[in-house]
Formats: sequence, C-alpha cells, structure tokens
Amino acid sequence: MAGLALDGSNPDVSLLYDINGLAKDAPHWFDRVMEFVGEYGIIIGLALVGLAAWWSVRKRPQEAPSAVAGLMWAPLAAGLALIANIPIRGFVERPRPFRDHQGLEVLVAGKTDFSFVSDHATLTMAVAVGVFMAHRAYGAAAIGLALLEGFCRVYMGVHYPTDVIGGFALGTAVTLLLAPLAMMLLTPLTTAIANSRVGRLIRAEPAAAGRGADEACAELAESRSVGGDHGNKDLAA
Repeated sequence: MAGLALDGSNPDVSLLYDINGLAKDAPHWFDRVMEFVGEYGIIIGLALVGLAAWWSVRKRPQEAPSAVAGLMWAPLAAGLALIANIPIRGFVERPRPFRDHQGLEVLVAGKTDFSFVSDHATLTMAVAVGVFMAHRAYGAAAIGLALLEGFCRVYMGVHYPTDVIGGFALGTAVTLLLAPLAMMLLTPLTTAIANSRVGRLIRAEPAAAGRGADEACAELAESRSVGGDHGNKDLAA
C-alpha cells in the first residue's frame, strides 16, 4: 500500500504540486502564518466556534439539553475518529509526500509518521459535523474552518489531497454513525445537569424574563389576597 500516489501524472500529485506551489510564491511571513493556522490556528478557531454555539443553544430552553449533548459529542467523536485512524495508517503505510516527491515547499519539518489519512483533517471535520448537528449556523462556519484546514495541510506540503479527503470522510462517518448512541447516553446527562444547581451550564434562564415572571406571580397573589379580604369583609357585613 505504500506506493500510493507515486506517479507524477497522478491527479493527486498534480494537485499537491499546484497547491503547494503557492507556498513557494508567497512571502515568508505568509507561509509562517499558514504554518500556524494549519497546525494550531484552525483547532483554536473550532474551539471558539464551539463555545459560541454552546452560548447560543443555552438560550433555547426546550432544545438546550439535546443541543449541548451534541456539542459534547463533537470532541468525543474527534477523539474516537483519531483512534480509528491508527490502524488505517498502519495498514496503508503511505509515506509523507515530501519523501517521494522532490521540489515541495515543506513548511513543517520533522513529520516522520505516515500520511494517510490526515489527523488534522479527521479531527477538524469530526468536530465541525458535531457542531453542525447542534447549531446549523455555527456548524456551517465550523465546516468552513475544517475545509480550510485541509487546504492548509496540502499547502504546507505534509499531505496529499486524498489524505485530506480521507480524513474528512473518516471524521464525518464516525460522528454521524455513532451519534444516535452518543446522544442516547449524553442527553440524559445534560438534562440532569440542566435540572441541577449548575443548570445554567446547559440552559440559560433569562434574568429579565425571570424577574418579570416572578413579579407577575407576586402581583397575582397579592390581588387574590386583596380580593379574598374584601370577600371576607362582605360576608362579615
């Protein structure tokens, strides 16, 4: 299996050279930015998107427990997808592209493990699909970040395009296929937390609305009390 994509006429290799060739023409500072974004930046961005999605879904009282469960599943699915990738890498044994092809601009040195499938692509897409399950708008942004991650890995010269596509497929498959079981286990947990003393972690109660409801109840109780007193006075008369 190690001989995948060795032929220079292979579209996988051609696309690799086309995308990685952009790094050769780019300023040094831009390559350093792409290196950071491809290694760490996208992952940090996904974490921020996940936090924003959590803050948003907390404001939906009825949907909050299941939505937060979906957000909890996202990183768990990514972890399981990375574990599933271990035997895949060992079976395919595809070397990194810079080991078999000359003239690539490699932005990250020291990569000695196998290339297929991309861990970064697997992780980011698994998280993105999990976020999409909980919140469509933030999920779309997360998927956009995952796609950018795939582009960065090829741009950096450390993966073939098919490594990235394989990672996207693996991350998506693990997240979606195991989602029913995960939600069945996680939703009761988030529901229990929502009904506990730390329930605001799952379901936000609008302070203003809460005060308004309390005031309305107090006014209703007072009016009933006043009405009852008048009734008693009338009966006494």
